[in-house]
Amino acid sequence: MRLVKTLPLLLSLSAALGSASALALPNDRDQPIRIQADNAHLDDKQGVATYTGDVIITQGSMMIKGNTVTMTRAPSGDIDVVTSVGNLAYFEQQQSPAKPDKMKGWAVTIQYQAQKDMVILTDRAKVENEGNTTEGEKIVYNTKTQVATAGRGGKVTQPRQRIDMVIQPKKKAE
Repeated sequence: MRLVKTLPLLLSLSAALGSASALALPNDRDQPIRIQADNAHLDDKQGVATYTGDVIITQGSMMIKGNTVTMTRAPSGDIDVVTSVGNLAYFEQQQSPAKPDKMKGWAVTIQYQAQKDMVILTDRAKVENEGNTTEGEKIVYNTKTQVATAGRGGKVTQPRQRIDMVIQPKKKAE
């Protein structure tokens, strides 16, 4: 599933100015997807699945949480858009077997647009990786070009005039 392969790259945004892009664990995409929710509504004809009530989606080391998660399929059958909404929606994934720390992201809305190679965190967006953080109204990441943009987000519950980043110094080799 391309979701696991590309979502973690978004979360490297917080370290984008200080380290190389991270990748998901190689075997995550080969793991089964588990969805837990209070309710599910599946419309196979339209290619839309909506899960509500404390939704937890896991695949390997990747986890997505939200009050409501909607998945749409492209005509090819591949995942098109995954939208997680919550107070706050949450994402995490381990990036390397050598690094047990997980990359984490929060926002009122986290949307992954697989066909456009875009991940968008909107409203109270925050990304954390290895002590580095980025906060803003909106964080957009193109997983193909590896270009990230953080800033204003339109309709948000808590407006922010500026982004806030903390980048940890690199540890020098001893």
